Amino acid sequence: MSVELHRPFLVGQVPALGTHFTVEATPSECSALALRMALPEVRELRCRFHLTRESNTSIKATGMLRARVVQNCVISLEDFEATVEERFTVRFVPSGMENDDVDPESEDEIPYENGMLDLGEAAAEQLGLALDPYPRAPDAELPEVDEEPEPHPFAALDRLRRPN
Repeated sequence: MSVELHRPFLVGQVPALGTHFTVEATPSECSALALRMALPEVRELRCRFHLTRESNTSIKATGMLRARVVQNCVISLEDFEATVEERFTVRFVPSGMENDDVDPESEDEIPYENGMLDLGEAAAEQLGLALDPYPRAPDAELPEVDEEPEPHPFAALDRLRRPN
């Protein structure tokens, strides 16, 4: 159970035709998520889910995550605001019933216990997956690199050691 963002939803409440559920993080939840994600700030997080029943125990969720976060640029080391938008599909399955297949193309599975999905934790996980691991501010430029490498400090000694 996520302490940062917890939105319980009973598996039994998913009707045969499916249902919609939206998770919106409060300011205090955004602060807790920023701490968890090692971000300077999470300003907003909204995640829409469409839940459909695949079986009595398996729930398919398609969704759209939108977040405004502050990240630290890997080039300039300055903070900048970024918008994260991500469509996703996951399956909720009973804990212990996860597929052992490690196919990267298969849908992610999120285990649940006691007939209770945690859509808040699922939203937090999707945010973590959608974040750029090497965030770069839009105006950040790599520093120019000299084509001529600096001479090695011991190059002169090497020339003295070698016969002409």
